[in-house]
Amino acid sequence: MKTGWSSARSTSFDVSLLLTLGLLLVIGITTGCGSSGYTPPPPPPPPSETSVTVLLSGTANDQVTDFYIEFQTLTLTSQSGKTVSLLSSPQPAEFMHINGGLEPLTTVAVPPAIYTSAAVTVGAATFYCYTAGSGWQDGNITQGSTVSLPSPITVTGGSMALVLNMLVSDSVVDFPTCATSQLNASVTPTFNLAPIGLSTSPTNSGNGKVSGLNAVVASVGAAGSTLTLTVPAFSGLGLGPQTRTLSTSSTSATLFQGISGASALSPGMFVDLDGAVQSDGSLLATRIELIDASAMYETTGPLLAFDNSPSFLSLGMDSRTELFNGQGSYSYDPGFLFPNAMFKISSQMANLGNLPFVSSFNASNAVAGQNVDVTSQTISPNTEGIAPSANTVTLIPQTIDGTIVASLPQGNFVDYTVSLASYDLFPTLAGVPGPTTVLSDPSQVEVYIDSNTQEMNTQSLAVGSTLRFYGLVFNDNGILRMDCAQVNDGVALTPPSSSSNSGNILPP
Repeated sequence: MKTGWSSARSTSFDVSLLLTLGLLLVIGITTGCGSSGYTPPPPPPPPSETSVTVLLSGTANDQVTDFYIEFQTLTLTSQSGKTVSLLSSPQPAEFMHINGGLEPLTTVAVPPAIYTSAAVTVGAATFYCYTAGSGWQDGNITQGSTVSLPSPITVTGGSMALVLNMLVSDSVVDFPTCATSQLNASVTPTFNLAPIGLSTSPTNSGNGKVSGLNAVVASVGAAGSTLTLTVPAFSGLGLGPQTRTLSTSSTSATLFQGISGASALSPGMFVDLDGAVQSDGSLLATRIELIDASAMYETTGPLLAFDNSPSFLSLGMDSRTELFNGQGSYSYDPGFLFPNAMFKISSQMANLGNLPFVSSFNASNAVAGQNVDVTSQTISPNTEGIAPSANTVTLIPQTIDGTIVASLPQGNFVDYTVSLASYDLFPTLAGVPGPTTVLSDPSQVEVYIDSNTQEMNTQSLAVGSTLRFYGLVFNDNGILRMDCAQVNDGVALTPPSSSSNSGNILPP
């Protein structure tokens, strides 16, 4: 028994010794590696700069038709007092066409920091308010600018986006003087600047969706899925045609309208598109619509006059956008003959067939005040000075600001009766002699909202609420009806004007 116990103890001791030696060997190897200079890789350093995309937006009622400014500088100042520029060169912009929407301006590298103030320097600016009975008149305007940050902006990470929102109706202090023969308005371009969260699948302008962007294809990548677009930067400042470039891509999920796909796109084509703003400032197109494959010129804006008998239409004094397939420019206010023009409806809205009324737009029911896109195969009037012929006239979405006075469910929609201010283009232009289309009540629009409508309003959709509605406006046998895509909080209505005026801010 004693011998057996000794043998078992010896065996147990040998096993323990081997385990101990093995553990020491592992420790020795690990220690040896450490002593030879091996250390785990350090975490990657934070980025030295953040890619910041600046997006433009606007907040306005309908008293102004156009509001152009030229940004000379746009800067941020940090807590430590360091100032950085968000613009590499002066940029013109127009804010009424993006009332409640988004449009890319620029993407720049910014040092991470907490920024507590921002500033804008305006080089030139002009706004137009239109009423019946008199021509456009220049005015004297004092110049200035303010930028409000609702809270300090923390620039951090690899990328982020900021929205520069122009408060148009706050920028012109004494709008009632727009009725005078000589405008003396106090104008201070006023902005809010705040971060915006970009969604990978945005649904509205609050999370990074760009809607109804007009552009001309500048170049097409080898695979056809990458595009460089020329986007109008607006020419209402007498600066000539101004453009920006925007990198765009498409995927198999991109909806193509009027064209088979990305491979069919070529430089010079005019397109209308929706897309998602990407972290690098580019746009991922969710919808691309071919406007007119043969167009040499394209312009968009509100119809100011429309007469079917001589087949002539005209847009605003300064059209909101101008794009050229090549070189050239108009030296006069856009006006077109349309004896053979094709009338179309933008394909941006997908629910037209479900509306409780017939959505129609043609030469017989077009009405002054509707927003349109016009293309032409000529760039300038001929030597006799005759206006060019329109090739296509397309109804496109617009924003109206009004007060709900009634509502009525209609199938899958709710019809909200919206009352417009007397300075809105529809009631204003209804009194201009010449148009062949007569509206039964140009001061009201029936706004149709369904589950597709993006409701970004904090005010309720109720009688008495003033809201902004974005969508296609149709003339249905003398009644204005809108298929609404998005609702935003409204801007208070202001007293009416009684004449047509414009104001200019010019650099000294």
